[in-house]
Amino acid sequence: MTRIGVTGGMGSGKTTVCKVLEAMNIPVFYADAEVKRMYEDDAEVKVLIIRAFGEAVYSNGELNKKLLAEKVFGNATALAALNAIAHPAVERRFAAWVEQQRTPCVALEAALMFEGNAHRLLNKIVTVNAPKELRIRRVIQRDGCTRSEALRRMKRQLSDAERTARADFCIVNDDEVPLLPQILELKIFFEC
Repeated sequence: MTRIGVTGGMGSGKTTVCKVLEAMNIPVFYADAEVKRMYEDDAEVKVLIIRAFGEAVYSNGELNKKLLAEKVFGNATALAALNAIAHPAVERRFAAWVEQQRTPCVALEAALMFEGNAHRLLNKIVTVNAPKELRIRRVIQRDGCTRSEALRRMKRQLSDAERTARADFCIVNDDEVPLLPQILELKIFFEC
């Protein structure tokens, strides 16, 4: 089974690309959404997070995302501790999900593909790039955050240039170049 990674910076449009892949009957595992579910329903992960960040990060069994964000953003050690909990757990869930698929190809969508080392689980990686100002506008609109919050979160990710250098393929999602022809041009999807 071919395992394709789809990555890109916040607001680049990687989820849009993955929705096209789903329309092409390629199952997609959304890592970021899985992390959010995992924080709520994985008892082992909850215990590790409480151990690392204190009992206050959970209230009535629900993660206080704002408090956890305050603890990890801007603190490299705390962020590394959270990633050391989250990334291996997501990898286990992805591996279990792949075992359940019955298609010649699957995709993993993840913003932190290289940062979390998920790329080593994949056969090919596609990065989705968009101009920085467009990405900022998309993130502000999608998340209801401020420009400074969007920029702060984007700083934690690799640059488009770094991702492009490490990926096998690049898709431009700048609202000018049509997406579908770019996706269809990638020979890896013909194998699926």
